[in-house]
Amino acid sequence: MHPSAEQFVNRARDQYGVEIDAHEFPEGTKTAADAADAVGCELAQIASSIVMSVDDDLVVVVTSGANRVSESKVAAHFDVPEEPVSMADAGQVKERIGWSIGGVPPICHDAAVPVLFDETLTKFDTVWAAAGTPEAVFPITPSRIRELSEATVLDVAE
Repeated sequence: MHPSAEQFVNRARDQYGVEIDAHEFPEGTKTAADAADAVGCELAQIASSIVMSVDDDLVVVVTSGANRVSESKVAAHFDVPEEPVSMADAGQVKERIGWSIGGVPPICHDAAVPVLFDETLTKFDTVWAAAGTPEAVFPITPSRIRELSEATVLDVAE
């Protein structure tokens, strides 16, 4: 197992008491479409963790792979103008969240950050989320992600 995926599995067990069944795909799962193809599920079942910068703070938005995050909806949720809402810089993500873009899991972040959860994901029994690397994903119920991450369920799709 890749060291970052192993680190995620261990952190999830240590921090949350959760056993993660990480699946690694050498061809990569960096994009939601790649992950859906590798796993053999619908694109909408991929729970992509997108790190956004909101007025210089970071927010993790767990969104369906079939959706794009609406910056205006994220801004409205935090009651800020749309201008300070954007995708976070890769360096910020690695430094403050602890994971590289493409492998950010919905839990086990280095910093306590708000997590928003795309309501589209709630219609599935199981979704697949990144497990610490762009080559690893794990199955989990949407309700479990929401519970562990203390996420706010929201319409975040464009």
